[in-house]
Order: sequence, then structure tokens, then C-alpha cells
Amino acid sequence: MSSYPPPQTVEEFETNIAEVLRRIDAAAVRAGRSPSDVRLLPVSKTVPQERLRLAVAAGCRELGENKPQEAKRKSAEMADLDVSWSVIGHLQTNKAKDVAAVAAEFQALDSLRVAEALDRRLQALGRGLDVYVQVNTSAEEQKYGLPPAEVPAFLEALPTFTSLRVRGFMTLAEFSSDEARVRECFRVLRGVRDRSLDKWPEFTELSMGMSGDYELAVEEGSTCVRVGQAIFGSRALPDSHYWPAER
Repeated sequence: MSSYPPPQTVEEFETNIAEVLRRIDAAAVRAGRSPSDVRLLPVSKTVPQERLRLAVAAGCRELGENKPQEAKRKSAEMADLDVSWSVIGHLQTNKAKDVAAVAAEFQALDSLRVAEALDRRLQALGRGLDVYVQVNTSAEEQKYGLPPAEVPAFLEALPTFTSLRVRGFMTLAEFSSDEARVRECFRVLRGVRDRSLDKWPEFTELSMGMSGDYELAVEEGSTCVRVGQAIFGSRALPDSHYWPAER
């Protein structure tokens, strides 16, 4: 796995962001796509606000967090800045209030219980929320997300929750050095999206790709890549610390 030195200045953040954008653009061109069709979502989990302020000064206006409570805390700490917060990790229903209060986007919707909890909180606040349906494309038991076969029925139930604006789908690819297996995860999600378009033509977005595989994801159709370590530097703890190992 690549090691990324943590940037300590605005200029170092600018360099990292520019390199990620360059790689996104090159991957899009290789796939015959427009680079402007791919959104970079910097993922700031575990990064303290002092360094996040440098990243914002370097141009980050969207930040992604795994944990709702961390997004809530940082949103309060950085309320003086123009930052849009995305929550991209698994949500327990008792944390729905935090997402409803601070997030502009939630990328890990995978149950009707969570949809109902979010909708109830959002209705009380009089606001809506962009959401992505999380799909388990690698069939790994420890991962969250709907099995692909269950997605159509799930989509049929979502219009009940009128404050949720479904934008598309999200997945975590298998953590593997086997490029073919990683690509297959992305292709499965693209297939889920494509099959939904006849009935749900507005569900176009594909959030897939992280620091280790975002170029492959762009080549396979991603419209949003969630990049943390390549921008903010390597984390002290492995990803298993942040992504639940068990349900």
C-alpha cells in the first residue's frame, strides 16, 4: 500500500490536490470521458481541524467523514468556513439526528430503518438531503450495503421518504491488489445503476474509488471519488479501524 507523507502547509495540500486531480483527469481521458464529470470528495476522517483549515485554504470546499459525530463536531469547529459536509460511513439510527443537522449529503443509505430515521429528523428541520444507496458489490459478509439483487425493491420504497433526494449509488471495492477483482466491483455498481435508469433516470451518480483505486474507478464510470490519504497523508491506523469489521 502506498505511503503518503502528511502535508503540513497550504502549499503541500495544493500539491497533493493537484496531483489527485491530474490522475483523475488522465483516467477520465483514458476512458473517453470528460474529466469534469468526476467530483473529488476529500475524506477528512481523523484529521484535526487545524490541518483541515489548511486544506480548505488550499481549495477544499467539500469534506467527507465516516462518523456522524465527527462530522458534527468539525462542522461546529469550522462554522466560520464555507465547507459542505458529506457523511460516507455506516449510520446507526440513533445518529440520524447528527446527519440531518449538518450533512449536505449521505452516501451510505442501506436500510429502510435508516431512511425512516433520517426522513423524520429532516422533516422536523424542514430540509432535504442528497443520498446515495450503498451496495455491497464484493459480497463480503463484513461489509455494509445492500446485495445488488435487493436494490430494485429498496428503490421502490424510497419515495415514501420525501426529504431524501436519491442521487445514485455508492460502493467500497474489495481491498485487493488484483485489479480485475477491484474493477469487477465497480462494474457491478455501474450495472446496478444502469438497470435502474429506465424507472429512475435521475439516479445517475456513482460514488466509487478511494486513494488506492480511484483511477480504476474513474475508468469504470465513477462520478465521485472519495480520496483521503492521498490528500491528507497516511493514517496512523489501518482502514479496518474506521470501517466496521463486524455488523
